[in-house]
Amino acid sequence: MLKYNMFHDIHEECGVFGIYGHTEAANLTYLGLYALQHRGQEGAGICSSDGRQLFLEKSMGLVADIFSEKRLKRLPGYIAIGHNRYSTAGSSMLKNVQPIVANFALGTLAIAHNGNLVSSVDLRTSLEAEGAIFQSSSDSEVIVHLIAHSKGYDFYERVAHAIKEINGSFSLLILREKELIAIRDPYGVRPLSLGMKDGAYVVASETCAFDLIGATFIRDIEPGEVLIINDQGLESLKVFNSHKKAFCVFELIYFSRPDSNIFGGLNVNEMRKEFGRQLAKESDIDADLVIPVPDSGVPAAIGFSEQSKIPFDFGLIRNHYIGRTFIEPKNSIRHFGVKIKLNPVRKLLEGKRLLVIDDSIVRGTTSKKIVKMLREGGGAKEVHLKISSPPTISPCYYGIDTPTRRELIASTHLIDEIRKYVTADSLSYLSLEGLHKIIPNSHNFCTACFDCHYPISFPGEHLNQMEFLFK
Repeated sequence: MLKYNMFHDIHEECGVFGIYGHTEAANLTYLGLYALQHRGQEGAGICSSDGRQLFLEKSMGLVADIFSEKRLKRLPGYIAIGHNRYSTAGSSMLKNVQPIVANFALGTLAIAHNGNLVSSVDLRTSLEAEGAIFQSSSDSEVIVHLIAHSKGYDFYERVAHAIKEINGSFSLLILREKELIAIRDPYGVRPLSLGMKDGAYVVASETCAFDLIGATFIRDIEPGEVLIINDQGLESLKVFNSHKKAFCVFELIYFSRPDSNIFGGLNVNEMRKEFGRQLAKESDIDADLVIPVPDSGVPAAIGFSEQSKIPFDFGLIRNHYIGRTFIEPKNSIRHFGVKIKLNPVRKLLEGKRLLVIDDSIVRGTTSKKIVKMLREGGGAKEVHLKISSPPTISPCYYGIDTPTRRELIASTHLIDEIRKYVTADSLSYLSLEGLHKIIPNSHNFCTACFDCHYPISFPGEHLNQMEFLFK
């Protein structure tokens, strides 16, 4: 699995965008995917429909590099769906880039999926035994085959049968010649919102995509909802029995863009500030300066500074113009992998006692390099590391690329052992109790990465299979 994010050990999952009823459907989908680029940088695709047939363009790479004006003109029509991919299941190659398009008995369909099916291994084996031929290694293709193999009397019943068979997280868009269908799993693990632009309906993983195209937010797609959008308007179906909600807490901590509102209108930026404030309330370390690890640590650092009254500044400057690859000099440069993205402001940091705020520690290797860089390159007198989430002790199996349990440093080391490894003068995390205190209705959130309590079950032997897939 390729790792384009050279700085953070947890990687974004995927982003989806769809629009129905607009003459510039493909162009607006391109802009929507551009706003959701943070959710996946391996590949992107757009599928459109003019009411008679589907048109597909997809490639490896970033949205702006893939979709030229010429390529967008090959996507006519008034309906479109798009997808940004970061692989969580399935390797990194063009055939795994979505949307996936398939022909079957009732016509043509395209799907774009954000999430992960924990039951995909067993389902794929069963479908292959029935004669299904898979074109990709993506778990999303399982959904296509389940729809095609269903005995439902119409398309909607086939979709209902298919999604009842799968287990896991899915915010799913389905495009047909004349309609768009948006589906969210009964736990609501991944965000999915409905908006409107010039009379056209818009669906996106995050509301920041609405802001870019000037769409108005209407509401969240409800957990367990199947929303059909066609020339008859909107039709909402509920095909699941009621489930306990399990919104992904890491959407608030790291994944979603700070300007998005998710999970019932929670503003991501404000929530991260609150995490920082709570972290400060739990802290007793005095220091001269609060600095964030950019960019995800910025809101929490601001909140920490406001609560503690310790001054805030940007002591680490991030280079935002790094491509997907770079050439390292033949003569090795110390901490090159981090230095190409971050650089300390020595005049600001020299001789200071620093409180460094980051959103999480995964393997610990990056944190160790940052601490050393602040001492050696920044001249810091002390470096105290503060993490605005609890220790990450368990992998995610619901659509996020996390290391296996044995690679998560907090699952095998005490906090003081982690502190010694990253060479910080002190290390503390936001408590799990503090996290629950800040998040409204926190019982509706999945915190399995912090407490090992997985809300969506899977077969016991499947855990070993998932550990293999997520290596």
